[in-house]
Amino acid sequence: MEGYDVIVVGAGHAGCEAALASARMGCKTLLLALHLDTIGFMSCNPAIGGIGKGQLVKEIDALGGEMARATDACAIQVRILNASKGAAVRSSRAQVDRKKYCLYMQKAVRNQKNLKVRAAEVADLIVKDNTVEGVETARGEKIAAKTVVITPGTFLNGLIHIGMRSFPGGRIEEQKDTQGLSRSLRDLGFRLLRFKTGTCARLDGGTVDFSRMRVQNGDEPPRPFSLSTKRLGLKQVPCYITYSDEKTHSIIRKNLDSSPLYSGKITGTGVRYCPSFEDKVVKFAHHKRHQIFLEPEGLDTDVYYPNGLSTSLPEDVQADFIHSVPGLERVKINRFGYGIEHDVVDSTQLFPALETKPVRNLYLAGQINGTTGYEEAACQGLIAGINAALRVKGREPFILERSTSYIGVLIDDLVTKGTPEPYRMFTSRVEYRLILREDNA
Repeated sequence: MEGYDVIVVGAGHAGCEAALASARMGCKTLLLALHLDTIGFMSCNPAIGGIGKGQLVKEIDALGGEMARATDACAIQVRILNASKGAAVRSSRAQVDRKKYCLYMQKAVRNQKNLKVRAAEVADLIVKDNTVEGVETARGEKIAAKTVVITPGTFLNGLIHIGMRSFPGGRIEEQKDTQGLSRSLRDLGFRLLRFKTGTCARLDGGTVDFSRMRVQNGDEPPRPFSLSTKRLGLKQVPCYITYSDEKTHSIIRKNLDSSPLYSGKITGTGVRYCPSFEDKVVKFAHHKRHQIFLEPEGLDTDVYYPNGLSTSLPEDVQADFIHSVPGLERVKINRFGYGIEHDVVDSTQLFPALETKPVRNLYLAGQINGTTGYEEAACQGLIAGINAALRVKGREPFILERSTSYIGVLIDDLVTKGTPEPYRMFTSRVEYRLILREDNA
């Protein structure tokens, strides 16, 4: 049976950071991905950073992680949010070229010394005397490891919803039954919860009437995320802002019976601070309009991401309400939005090093711990990868305090309080935010 120091299961934002961290610390590392061409893929909006999130990316960079450098290499617009407020709550946010970001991360992991990348689905964990000893793939292959880091994202027993239609999968492009690993964790005694997230349709920019929208340019000059980046190399492009209106809201209200969210078909807890569009219309009925940002997906594509229109309504209803938005009356919809339910582990079953309490040498990172967002996942992956490597070397774990970092706050919240809903980082969660800024990460 082939053996490694660290096996990382899943190659999203958490998995890439975990694998790179352990390999850079000299550990023989194996990164297992369902598909090699989706390593580092951005499943939702093409952006990195934001309020509270920008601080996480800066801390990842300070600890030697890759996300900040990847963002700088692929950024096509950068803005400082909360620029009119104090330095403590200013946060960087970048639109990135989705395809270039994915290719950058794939190159980073493939060129990393001590890191091997393979395509495989992990269906079971090999555990003896409450200590993980490796993984077993869906094809029955057993691979030994001293430590294992699990970063499955939304693929942990994922279920995709579009209207009343549902099917297994972790992403619309990768429809696959992924119950094996979830079943293995449950059999090992882990308490699992069910969370829900969703994404927007993808629109053809060549059919958008931008003259009816407001242009939102980035900052000039754009400020890099990474301390090692001198200046950004890609062309900077604008986003566009439009608004829904009463016609849009009326279409939503008339079709709530076909929403899996309001029919009871979706039972998982959704993201409070990134609600679906139908949730906005119902819960904020007093608002006559809602803001929609059209974000470019890249320099070599006309595809736009309509941030603010996340939905799991049927495709015909999506087409109706999207076409009611000013500027989108004749837009071609390249891909419809969808909701997705997935399993998460009750994060109070973790130590601050992100090692699990029920099984020794097993680490969890990313959405499996109940978080939402690329940045939240990446910082957990980095910490899990570092601590898996330290365990292999027989050294004490690396634990960040909440008084010294945003990452420390995030992990402390998860392991001490748990989270009844998808956890997102905000500056308001950080008691020491006056001294924990982007500029001193």
